[in-house]
Amino acid sequence: MVKPERRLRILLSMRNFWYVRVFESVVRSLAERDHELHLLIGHDPDPTGQWTPSADALVAASPNISIAFARRSIDDEWLDLRQMLRLGSDYVRFVQPEYEDAPILRERARDRVPESLRKLADYEGRGRSLLRSLLKQTLRAAERVVPPAPELEAAVRDYQPDVTLVTPLIDLGSYQHDVVRVSRSRGIPTGVCIGSWDHLSSKALIREQPDEVFVWNATQKHEAVTMHGVAPERVTITGAQCFDQWFDRKPALAFEAFAAKVGLDPTRPFLLYVCSALFEGSPNEAHFALTWIRALRQNDHERLRNCGILIRPHPKRSFEWDDVDLTSFHNVALWPRRGTAPADAASKADYFDSLFHSSGVVGINTSALIEGGIVGRAVHTLLLPEFHACQEGTLHFHYLLDAGLLRAARNLPDHVLQLDATLEAADPSQHSNRAFVEAFVRPNGLGVNATDTFVAAIERLASTSPQPLRDPAWVPLGRAVLGPLARRTTGTFVESVGRQRRYRDKAAESAARNAALNAQRAGEKARRRDERRQRAEAEARARAERIARHHEAKLLQKAERRREKERSLVRRRRDKQRQAWKATVARYYRRLMHSSSGS
Repeated sequence: MVKPERRLRILLSMRNFWYVRVFESVVRSLAERDHELHLLIGHDPDPTGQWTPSADALVAASPNISIAFARRSIDDEWLDLRQMLRLGSDYVRFVQPEYEDAPILRERARDRVPESLRKLADYEGRGRSLLRSLLKQTLRAAERVVPPAPELEAAVRDYQPDVTLVTPLIDLGSYQHDVVRVSRSRGIPTGVCIGSWDHLSSKALIREQPDEVFVWNATQKHEAVTMHGVAPERVTITGAQCFDQWFDRKPALAFEAFAAKVGLDPTRPFLLYVCSALFEGSPNEAHFALTWIRALRQNDHERLRNCGILIRPHPKRSFEWDDVDLTSFHNVALWPRRGTAPADAASKADYFDSLFHSSGVVGINTSALIEGGIVGRAVHTLLLPEFHACQEGTLHFHYLLDAGLLRAARNLPDHVLQLDATLEAADPSQHSNRAFVEAFVRPNGLGVNATDTFVAAIERLASTSPQPLRDPAWVPLGRAVLGPLARRTTGTFVESVGRQRRYRDKAAESAARNAALNAQRAGEKARRRDERRQRAEAEARARAERIARHHEAKLLQKAERRREKERSLVRRRRDKQRQAWKATVARYYRRLMHSSSGS
């Protein structure tokens, strides 16, 4: 890339440390081009406990990178009202007709919205379309009236960036709208960076319009224009920079060495099952995976009965595997045992090797399906009723399904047939998904690095001079009207919602752990029941054998007594015959002696 004309001060607002992974290549590239970057991280904690070290390593790698936290003060009297209005606006989106087939998205937003706004949005009587349109406009106007968070305003003012970038912006009730608003009011070029393939269709709306929106592909551009009202000329297609690291990469280990490392038979191919971060309340995926493994082992296809199976748990739901024992299955491995995100060089190499050396990738709904497609492996999924809300009940899942990446089946028998065909035809040298990758991941060309395109777009954005965004003339009056309401709601919503969500998350995790524990106990109970049954059967067999041996011994004794009796009879008969013969000889002798003496 051409050396930049000037050094830029770039403010990058990230909701949490997870986005460090998504935009790591962009941050590193900008720092290498001598730009100064300030990462403004939201107050939410690291969702997996694995990304904070990655962020620290990124900062340590370059003096041009710094980090601060966007903590908001509870002393801000507008805090609760601001949050209520934003959550209300977000909820109105999901009661629209296009989300009728995505109830889980509506319920997720509904769970957080104030009751009064929820009742208005849920109204189903006559004139509901007009009411919802009026509610949407009213909430949007009220949001414009409420001043931005003073801490965020101070962060932008103190850093004085040449360009402001925000990701993802579209979380429910996102505070990042204030970052966009403050930056635009100061005439700072502002861009929104879309972090994932599902963000524009499954989360909140972009209401504070930025100067530019950076998206992966034409599909996301269409979403930004039609769903979020962004002008087409403000949308830039860069490709998916987060996947650049998997292109043209070589495995760290040979197949045999990798298979031995994870505990699989190095003489047989293996299938990779990648777990997903499913919606709250979804079925336990570990239990489903056990059913899936049994289906592969109990069929008529020898390849599937003997192939290796590698299970990769998701970092956010690895607790589901805490009490699962796979030792009863041959050539099956769970690796890594605790879900590990590919955050450093070693974990990235391990993750890539698991994709590269597999003969096929199987999953429910996860970005790992896209990464399997990039590596060129056949990608499979199961469209089952219990996972409908997480798959066909969302809009973004259809982008993979309809684009031909996923080889989908609606039942296990058909899925087994598809997997057997994949194993039979598996050839690592053949790329199965080139058309999808070129359209969805690198639309500017398979050989065009998305990170370089992204960096060039940021530098181009920084060279613009947008007009500062001014508040409408009626804002001061509206602020005077809403001021008393803001003071009355202070301390009544944000903290209580936060506590409710924490309690709910803890309850959900506890329920999942209890379910796993109950499943373990049920399995242990079934195992003990089988052991008792086996012992009873063994004792019954032993008892039957003892009885049979005793009966046989009695028969032998009886036969021996009968033979002894017969021998005794033979001896007595012989003795009688001998005695009779002796008597005959004696009589003959006496007659002979008597006749001799008479003569």
